[in-house]
Amino acid sequence: MYWITASDNAKQRSCMGMTRRELIYDIERYCPFNEQEEKDKALILNWIKTNDNAFSRENAVAHMTASAWVVNKDRSKVLMVYHNIYHSWSWLGGHADGETDLLAVAIREVKEEAGIRHVQPVSKEIFSLESLTVDGHVKRGCYVSSHLHLNVTYLLEADSEEVVAIKADENSGVAWFTPEEALVKSTEPWFVEHVYAKLLEKMKTI
Repeated sequence: MYWITASDNAKQRSCMGMTRRELIYDIERYCPFNEQEEKDKALILNWIKTNDNAFSRENAVAHMTASAWVVNKDRSKVLMVYHNIYHSWSWLGGHADGETDLLAVAIREVKEEAGIRHVQPVSKEIFSLESLTVDGHVKRGCYVSSHLHLNVTYLLEADSEEVVAIKADENSGVAWFTPEEALVKSTEPWFVEHVYAKLLEKMKTI
């Protein structure tokens, strides 16, 4: 049996994106912050290992996504977008759509959704894990059934002075908020209590 070591991962990722196998390794060694993450970690790992199309929206039950908790340099502000589907201010992120390098997905989504060019990871390590419910909705004229987003979150940093721009087909607002404002701006109570408050608490440890 071949075991992947941390040094193996570092060498491989220096020249290519993260593979499915490497992502599994990262999730396996991730230390859950609370019971929610402990349960969701097990769920995510089982789904990736037992579903060949876990990274594709073709899996209509559950598929992988990547989110970004974007902060400025002194950690005094958080970047959020006003999401058209959820009608709420929320974090940034998107579907894997076949890609297994979820850090790259998170960075790309921030650039696309917020219109900024300069964003970088505070760390390449996973920041949090979540299993997120998505209610049925209409997207681009087609109905999408309720499903799960099996989500990997990364902590990213950007310049709060850089000009931002909306992505009209997905959001209608992009803004920086203080951590306290971020909790108030979101109109999704479950996210505020179980995700955003958790992320702000975790920021105190870095």
